[in-house]
Amino acid sequence: MTLSAIDAKPALVVIDLQKGILAMPGGDTDDLKQVIEHAAELTAAFRSRGLPVALVTILGDAPGRTDVSGPAGFTPQPDFTDPVDELTPQPGDLRVLRQRWSAFGATTLHDDLQRAGVTQVVLAGVATSIGVESSARAAHEHGYHVVLAADAMTDMNPDAHHNSIHHIFPRLGETTTTTDILDKLQHTH
Repeated sequence: MTLSAIDAKPALVVIDLQKGILAMPGGDTDDLKQVIEHAAELTAAFRSRGLPVALVTILGDAPGRTDVSGPAGFTPQPDFTDPVDELTPQPGDLRVLRQRWSAFGATTLHDDLQRAGVTQVVLAGVATSIGVESSARAAHEHGYHVVLAADAMTDMNPDAHHNSIHHIFPRLGETTTTTDILDKLQHTH
């Protein structure tokens, strides 16, 4: 797990670190708290260098039948899509509300990043095997250099997390740590 370089114009894309996810059963764990802490370090570092930060939150499922779906009759709380306070959302952040697995699916994220001249995306958030992996696949397909902050993501399914980190991500980008990203940012920007 190593990061070769930080591009001149990277963006941080944080997936689903939102109040509604933390409020769900099993959502307030020590593992998730550490992920939020690392994501908060990344958002602060990107903002301090004037680099784009995209806070992506999910509102619901995409249309279509599936074998597994969310709880019947689920009504999200009013602040369900609000990013967690630790990320200290700023007016200049890109805010992306999604209803697909990928942050790029049926959103303006790719267009917004292109307008900003972004060539590299750093991904963090939850769930590793769903929102993060889908967004990494889409970012790779769009031609971005993809960086995956492994210690700034988690999944309720440890086997799925392991599979994404060790088998899928190496084919989509560079998997590394928050510390490595912060170090490269400091020496590049």
